[in-house]
Amino acid sequence: MSVPKAAVVGCSGPRLTDEERRLFHQANPLGFILFTRNCVDPAQLRALVGELRAAVERDDALVLIDQEGGRVARLGPPHWRKAPPASEFAAMFRTDPRAGVAAARLNARLMAEELVAAGINVDCTPVLDVPVAGADPIIGDRAYGDAPTPIALLGRAVCDGLLDRGVIPVIKHVPGHGRARADSHKSLPVVDAARAELTQTDFAPFKALADAPTAMTAHVVYSAIDATLPATCSKTVIAEVIRGEIGFDGLLFSDDIAMGALSGPLAERAGAALAAGCDVALHCSGVAGETRAVLDAVPALADVSLGRLAAALEMAGKSRT
Repeated sequence: MSVPKAAVVGCSGPRLTDEERRLFHQANPLGFILFTRNCVDPAQLRALVGELRAAVERDDALVLIDQEGGRVARLGPPHWRKAPPASEFAAMFRTDPRAGVAAARLNARLMAEELVAAGINVDCTPVLDVPVAGADPIIGDRAYGDAPTPIALLGRAVCDGLLDRGVIPVIKHVPGHGRARADSHKSLPVVDAARAELTQTDFAPFKALADAPTAMTAHVVYSAIDATLPATCSKTVIAEVIRGEIGFDGLLFSDDIAMGALSGPLAERAGAALAAGCDVALHCSGVAGETRAVLDAVPALADVSLGRLAAALEMAGKSRT
């Protein structure tokens, strides 16, 4: 069997088109990411996930979703539970830390039950960003507090709850999006905080969860480390901070390369992310021409990335048994 390509891509709707089926079969991406446009009801969703895996002929193909709870939830009523935002667990933690941690883990387990029922094996949560006053509200109530310690403890509980049911968590947005004063979906944020301050606050929750199986980068420039390139495309940030100071050695996804924070053709964006040290380029639009351009541009998953993928799958498998 051929090695999958180093990309996770979206699809356009609730069923695969013939064009998508052919493209995915030919290109063999590592996996797929689902959005609200892809999720109608449990039976349809399960069928779509089956179609995706059949197209690449891999039962262990990654199928990702952003199911954080609160305002970032691709699954919701009437067919799925409305999960609370991270801020509710942060509030509980302030009153009773043990109860907050237990509730966060239980909530993650409940989300994982719904994902497993659909065949989804990766959840792009928890958010480990540390928000600060004056930051863009894109993180806001998605954060598990406003200080590194509660965020790390609650984030750990979320990871554990997902893994309890065999779902792989993705910690994000490494090395930290909470200080950004712009929404990276729209433009490129620049963080000018000193390196020592970043180490003490922004990087700390990620360092505490450096053993997580997977992570997702931030499209954020940290001027004290690399004044030009966002973390996703910066060899310096990935090598010195994410792999170095933080110590993360799991599978590293880029954030969506189609976001407004990045510039240039999509093929170049994907190549820049991989060249910088991301294992996998993420592209979410589901627009066939864009998807093809990305899949044509990316190589097969590197050997070191295959090892990280195997470790993530093994961690989820062991947790489920």
